[in-house]
Amino acid sequence: MVNSVIKKDGTKVPFDAEKMKASVMSACDDAGFEEEKKNDIAQKVSSGVMASLEGKEEVSSTEIKEKALAELEVMAPEVAEAWKKHEEGKSA
Repeated sequence: MVNSVIKKDGTKVPFDAEKMKASVMSACDDAGFEEEKKNDIAQKVSSGVMASLEGKEEVSSTEIKEKALAELEVMAPEVAEAWKKHEEGKSA
C-alpha cells in the first residue's frame, strides 16, 4: 500500500487518495459533468490507480497523475483534456 508521495520538489507527504479524487472531480467539473457522473468517474479512476500502485510504499506525484490521466483517457477523454488544460494554466 502506498504510504507516501514524493512531490516534484522532492518532499515527501503522506499519501491521500482523497486528493486524487478531488483532482478528478475538479476536472469533471471543468468538463461539465453532473454530480453522479463525477462521483462515478472519480471512484473508478481512484480504484484503477490504486490497483496499479499495489505493492509500492512510495510513489511520485507525477506517476499518480500519469496513471490517473491514463485511466481518464479511456474512461472519459473530455475529463482528461480538462485536466491537461488546467495543468497548462498552472504552469503558464
